[in-house]
Amino acid sequence: MKFQKKSKVNVSIPTASMPDIIFMLLIFFMVATVIRQYSGLKVDLPQAEKIQKVPGSKRHVVTLWADRNHRVVVDDIAIKKLTNLRSIMYQKLVNDPQLIVALKIDKRNKMGFVNKIHQELRKAGTLKVYYFAVPGGEF
Repeated sequence: MKFQKKSKVNVSIPTASMPDIIFMLLIFFMVATVIRQYSGLKVDLPQAEKIQKVPGSKRHVVTLWADRNHRVVVDDIAIKKLTNLRSIMYQKLVNDPQLIVALKIDKRNKMGFVNKIHQELRKAGTLKVYYFAVPGGEF
């Protein structure tokens, strides 16, 4: 009896469990990934009797924080001088004409400081400004 010699070796990778492995990796990366959300400065927001949601999508909203020590942060950018706010907001407005500015201003700030912020925003051409507050105020 003569044995036949196999000249070809069939080498293949089993792919039956490939979708399971991909699904487990996908779940692992979804659980392990941390999405960084900038929280700005620590501000004590004023209370309001009635609040409403800012209209529009989040991608058109720029958040401006102002704490009681007169530090101002726009998104991730710390403003050293209040006069620099105008150029930063102008650049953001050029990139996105539908820009909405959401102000998170500490309730202990004087209105004069808030007025200076308004003047810089007005000089930059920003027209839509919203204030953040927490519910529960009494008037």
